[in-house]
Amino acid sequence: MWQQVEIQLPAMRRGFHLITDQIEAALRNMSPVSIGLLHVQLLHTSASLSINENADPSVRRDMERYFSHMVPENQPYYEHVYEGSDDMPAHIKASLLGSSLTIPIRDKRLYLGVWQGAYLGEHRDHGGVRCIVLTLQGEPCK
Repeated sequence: MWQQVEIQLPAMRRGFHLITDQIEAALRNMSPVSIGLLHVQLLHTSASLSINENADPSVRRDMERYFSHMVPENQPYYEHVYEGSDDMPAHIKASLLGSSLTIPIRDKRLYLGVWQGAYLGEHRDHGGVRCIVLTLQGEPCK
């Protein structure tokens, strides 16, 4: 069985944000599966998705500092600067981290490790609302 929904995430400040709760809420509104895969696709080119630490917020702050250091703004070699100094670095960060996740489903729930959560990496100062498509495939619950 295949299912698909689109959800919107509110505009968030630059940084890494846990979005596991929003994904789980959308999953609860889909027909439950006992085992399956949830594909999560971000429909934007200046933000990213990843799975990482879900408990200590300092990890998310360190991630932002690291990527801002590794992919700095205002570099003389950037040609794509039409939308501001944060735009090209945002595209690079999004390419490095990726725009999709595949998460196993077990007993109607995300099957993540104890300390794992899904992150939205917002790489723009004013990225706006972000849309995510969730595609669920699996065995229906009996």
